[in-house]
Amino acid sequence: MSRTKINLLPWREEKRKKQKQDFLSLLVLAALVGGLVWWLWQAAIQTDIDYQNERNRTIQTTITSLDRKIKEIEDVDRRRNDLIERMRVIQDLQGKRPSVVYVFEELVRVLPENVYFTDIKRSGNAFTIVGIAQTNNNISELMRNMTASPWFGEPILGQVTAVGNDNQANRFTLTVQQQSPDAKELEQ
Repeated sequence: MSRTKINLLPWREEKRKKQKQDFLSLLVLAALVGGLVWWLWQAAIQTDIDYQNERNRTIQTTITSLDRKIKEIEDVDRRRNDLIERMRVIQDLQGKRPSVVYVFEELVRVLPENVYFTDIKRSGNAFTIVGIAQTNNNISELMRNMTASPWFGEPILGQVTAVGNDNQANRFTLTVQQQSPDAKELEQ
């Protein structure tokens, strides 16, 4: 019997070459697909980053604009407060302007006979009065009149000294607080 020898090596060799080529083709294709997916992913991430950066710039521009507006509002508020303070000072001055006339008129009313003022000084609402009285009773009467007046508080007698050759008169210093008639009524 004769044996026939069949050589399958070239066919197998060709099949292996084909499989190797197919594998390399699939590997290249997978690498290309992987590269394409990576590139698309990077492009999507970069698009998101660019979008977020644009939003951040918009927010920063808005914040800067709002900061300017806040400063303007603070300036306007400060100017408003300054104007309100000025208006209050002017109103206080206008409200107190006639009180000076009333106080001087009241000083004349409370002044008893034989008492003379030689000096009157005002410091805030306090009046320091220096005067001459013929007797101590005249000074007491002046203090009672001031206490009864709606424009003055309780007078405080500072010092009394005798003046003249025969000690005929007394020099006195008196301190009294100015009050508004309303404040005196509230105390009672």
